Amino acid sequence: MLASLGQYLGGKVITAILVVAGGATLIYFYNNPEAPAAIWKTIKYALIWAGFVVVLPWATFFVTPWVVSRESNALAAVMLIAYLLIDAVFAFYLMGGISGHGTLAWSVLLLGFLAAAVYNFKACEFQAEKASDSL
Repeated sequence: MLASLGQYLGGKVITAILVVAGGATLIYFYNNPEAPAAIWKTIKYALIWAGFVVVLPWATFFVTPWVVSRESNALAAVMLIAYLLIDAVFAFYLMGGISGHGTLAWSVLLLGFLAAAVYNFKACEFQAEKASDSL
């Protein structure tokens, strides 16, 4: 009985919060007509960058077997750093440069670069395993 009453009241509270938040969003966008365009532009650039990050190690698939054949950890580190630098340069190109961004933008960029570095490592590790299996 008490659980069902809590679920009922919780559902009403959540519905009220969603209605108020939706109304506030509509009012904000009505008063700031340029905001939706800026949001969609940011989303578009983020998706373009994420796609670039995903494709880069696979588009340069011939680099990883060459690095594996050299059996050099330093060369592998240089390859991963080069991928990260290419990702960073493309991100800054999409953002219109390095200057003029706030703390939130830099925080998101750093998290994105960290995610890109991990992805590049995992993609190259997979390619290295396939390359060493074929040798």
